Amino acid sequence: MAGRRDDLVSNHMVGKDPYDIPLENFDVSQRELFRSNTMWGFFDRLRKEDPVHYCKDSRFGPYWSVTKFNDIMEVEAHPEIFSSEPTVTIQDLPADQPVTNFIAMDEPGHGDQRRAVQGVVAPKNLAQMEGLIRERAGKILDSLPVGETFNWVDQVSIELTGQMLATLFGFPIEERRKLTLWSECAIADPGASVPIPAEERQRILREECMPAFTKLWDERVKQPPQFDLISMMAHAETTKNMPYDRPMEFLGNLLLLIVGGNDTTRNSISGSTLFLNQFPEQYKKLNENPELIETMVPEIIRFQTPLSHMRRMATKDTVLAGKEIKAGDKVVMWFVSGNRDEEVIEKPYEFIIDRDRPRHHLSFGMGIHRCMGNRLAEMQLRVVWEEILKRFKNVEVMGDPVRTNSNIIKGYSQMPVQVHPH
Repeated sequence: MAGRRDDLVSNHMVGKDPYDIPLENFDVSQRELFRSNTMWGFFDRLRKEDPVHYCKDSRFGPYWSVTKFNDIMEVEAHPEIFSSEPTVTIQDLPADQPVTNFIAMDEPGHGDQRRAVQGVVAPKNLAQMEGLIRERAGKILDSLPVGETFNWVDQVSIELTGQMLATLFGFPIEERRKLTLWSECAIADPGASVPIPAEERQRILREECMPAFTKLWDERVKQPPQFDLISMMAHAETTKNMPYDRPMEFLGNLLLLIVGGNDTTRNSISGSTLFLNQFPEQYKKLNENPELIETMVPEIIRFQTPLSHMRRMATKDTVLAGKEIKAGDKVVMWFVSGNRDEEVIEKPYEFIIDRDRPRHHLSFGMGIHRCMGNRLAEMQLRVVWEEILKRFKNVEVMGDPVRTNSNIIKGYSQMPVQVHPH
């Protein structure tokens, strides 16, 4: 019965007009809204009528929705009031799985662990990685079947990000699809693109993912420091004993870095192809002036918004946009809504590759939790589109994409395309 109630609670808005449902019954956390890409009207109404909205009942419990750009910035600017602990997703952690990671930590723990790994995306390292990304992107694009319809998500987006992730971790390149599987096991919801029961996903992470990385760790500890994430963590003072002293924190940080390096970039690569097909005048503009890739990349990231939300917990009673939030309340920042805020972003529902301020978006978060790999993500997108434009007049989307069944990872599992060379 509990499962049936979840379904009833979680789907009462699907297929409905946003103005046919009373505001007090709004629950924008329903995964089906994101899978069907029908959440936009509900967020539009919330921004206009109730930008900080209380949902009293959802499958994730009661929560506040913060839907406007500047209110989200306000939450991000005050981590002492809006805590990232114990998790940053609207869904609570299971009591028997105490996995944590540095994105779900406050200071000083957050900063200590973040500093241990952020050197991997330092400008010098990014410059060295660019040639490798370009070479791998070129090989992937050259292998595509011309004149045939194929799944762009699997053959390009997943393949490229999987190879890049293996490089970042110093993980065997021939086993890169394991990283994709582990990423999806970490974030997939029931009925999502990975039809694996929750218990089996946990077993895979515990008995396959964790031992594989512990083995890598033991190798790196005995070697001089290298520029991969495992080596950096193995040699950093604050994290060097983590696999043995704090194994669930070790697993949590691995999954954070895998998901951060995989899902966000992968879905932006897929999304960019879709958007250029939806806005053909922008594709024409890009073909005529490839230098517009520079401003197109952050616009892709805004328009896609790869992470729909981040959650915080109020540490004390406070007021946000006139609403009284109590200590212990769950506060959800809907980046996907803030990136469509017409008061801050001109023509937010249009994909415009030459915006004046393309980086004025929320997709990377703000403040102390701003995405560590933002420049790496932008560089991968830039390089892949430079290589696409060299080879193809256009990448044509041949049918509707299949979107992920998730209210946090906003992405795609299938996108049928054909490539048309110059």
